[in-house]
Amino acid sequence: MRANTSLIDAFNKSAKEHATDLAVIDGDRSYSFAEIKKSSDQFAVGLIAKGISQGDRVALYCINSANFAIAYMGIVKAGAIVVPINLLQKPAEIAYVMNNASVSALIYHEAFEANVDIVRPDISNLLFELCIRRDAEKSVAWNTLLNNAGDVPNLDIDAANDLVAILYTSGTTGEPKGAMLTHQNLVTNTASVFKAMKWRAGEEVISLVLPMFHAFAATVGMLTPLTHGCCFVPVSKFEPDSLLLCIEENKCTVFLGVPSMYNVMLNTKAEKVSRFKSIRLCISGGASMPVDVLNRFEEKFNVPIYEGDGPTECSPVTCVNPIGGIRKVGTVGLAVPNVEMKILDEKGEELPLGEIGEIAVRGAGVMKGYWKRPAETAETFHNDWFLTGDLGNEDEEGYFSILDRKKDMVIVNGMNVYPRIIEEVLYRLDGVREAAVIGMPDKTHGEIPVAYISLDEGFELASNDIRSWCRQHLGSYEVPRKVIFLDELPKNAAGKIVKRVLNKQGEVERGIDK
Repeated sequence: MRANTSLIDAFNKSAKEHATDLAVIDGDRSYSFAEIKKSSDQFAVGLIAKGISQGDRVALYCINSANFAIAYMGIVKAGAIVVPINLLQKPAEIAYVMNNASVSALIYHEAFEANVDIVRPDISNLLFELCIRRDAEKSVAWNTLLNNAGDVPNLDIDAANDLVAILYTSGTTGEPKGAMLTHQNLVTNTASVFKAMKWRAGEEVISLVLPMFHAFAATVGMLTPLTHGCCFVPVSKFEPDSLLLCIEENKCTVFLGVPSMYNVMLNTKAEKVSRFKSIRLCISGGASMPVDVLNRFEEKFNVPIYEGDGPTECSPVTCVNPIGGIRKVGTVGLAVPNVEMKILDEKGEELPLGEIGEIAVRGAGVMKGYWKRPAETAETFHNDWFLTGDLGNEDEEGYFSILDRKKDMVIVNGMNVYPRIIEEVLYRLDGVREAAVIGMPDKTHGEIPVAYISLDEGFELASNDIRSWCRQHLGSYEVPRKVIFLDELPKNAAGKIVKRVLNKQGEVERGIDK
């Protein structure tokens, strides 16, 4: 794609070349590329008729579905900017995002009607809202935007600067920040994904159960297929049995997941494993994949998992283990095309191969900045390198490994402790289903590692069992001083274990916050 290609141009080109090919399979309804193009064109005309102008922000609060894709592309074709709403956010958080982005319209699925009723009085400047009913084809409101005559405007788009979406990151402290992603960001990143993952136009069928508001799902699961002639199958809820049936029925070829999903799928009954046989490769991202989980999944399902990585601010994919090439388990692979990566020290100087520092990224996929936050934008860049906040290293063959988030590193008696190393050991212990390690303040040691554990059904382990196992495989300063058992570890909408919730729980226990 040319540097000045808009996302609209990229999709229209794909839709023309693959007009009769399937673009989306949503339950018992299939949509060709021509149908998705026509519907998104009409949706754009409808938005404009209701007063949406180029540069306006439109909130999209919707389950995984073909309607999400139609609305998303319709918003973009109208020249507006998509503001996806996190499906697990509470009303107050939704109101903050919508007001911060100054959205002009809200497109929402009826599953979230109760939340919208709560939020509505707190939102200013809304021109209109539209509810997508479950049976959208019989919805008068939905059809008012789809049944519009007229041509989509020929927009004058500056691909390098005009925005497609503002994706709000779940802030670890304070309020979430909106990463501004441009046409160039997303066109470049989808091209990188398609090339790096060696997908086949007209043949690939992507199973998409990751929430489409999330950067991983939006770029890899929706936009890459739409702009490169592949089909995707949106699934609105992660339920392993129904998901496997969907994969079998639609002969999906690629599965996208986060580590916790792969972990849960290990419980699949042996007679149902064959439903996964059409899948030729799995992609994991969003969080570090425990090596033990990867090995057990591959042994059970006989399909390789290729781990990759990338923050929302990078559109998001920055690296992945090479498909069909040398795969290094425990790493996030090589930088994808159009992306540069390196390891920096605290002063911003590049470190030698093998040394641990902060991963920095440069390329056309890196965001324009944070919405209305110039100071935070400046802080997260070193010259033109985006500072990811991830600590890791690069080996002699260019493979990157992530040890932990910079903020999650625990300093025990002045020594750096990386929670992921402890977590990898914990996952190897029979009975441990999930594990997360955080640091807690300690008067004697500065900080101590604390392990949060959930167990497989039927297993019983005590704190001493956990600590004894860790003493066999870790240095004494890395052994968790405290072990807390939970029925399930807290996760966000994408299935990633949320350590800030565990940190908050620790603060409550220590009487800091209630």
